[in-house]
Amino acid sequence: MVEKRKDLVTMGGNPVTLIGREIKIGDKAPNFTVLKSDLEKYSLKDAGDSIKIISVVPSLDTGVCELQTTRFNQEAAEIEDVVILTISVDLPFAQKRFCSAHNIDRVITLSDHRDLSFGMNYGFVIEELRLLSRGIVILDKDNIVRYVEYVKEVGEHPNYNRAIEEVKKLI
Repeated sequence: MVEKRKDLVTMGGNPVTLIGREIKIGDKAPNFTVLKSDLEKYSLKDAGDSIKIISVVPSLDTGVCELQTTRFNQEAAEIEDVVILTISVDLPFAQKRFCSAHNIDRVITLSDHRDLSFGMNYGFVIEELRLLSRGIVILDKDNIVRYVEYVKEVGEHPNYNRAIEEVKKLI
């Protein structure tokens, strides 16, 4: 049975249902398999033993998602030993085009469109739309969840400063 959570997140002010396993601080991060822009598979183990920021967005073709990805791309230039992954259900081709157009070179963009592996394992799938909800997950070098934010309103920004503070505690 798929875990469903209602009244946690809204989109345009309307409640949506998140499906998948809710991830919590202290959890061992579950593996996932997504696609890189070259259509090669990518899983959590491919990120190695670095600290990981997983930036979750509905679609790179929206303003807030663009700003979220751009912000983390800038932050990555200033933090060593941190891997930043941006995951959406956008097609890999669209992600590649987005990165080229916006000079995104520090963030690894990954597509969960095929299996929703990340979304289901981390509880970010919006059931009504088959999109991922907005949020941030931070994993330490041992892939233990150290911070998680499911943004309450999908159209709003996550708490960037808090996420970066949490990462700096792990360095």
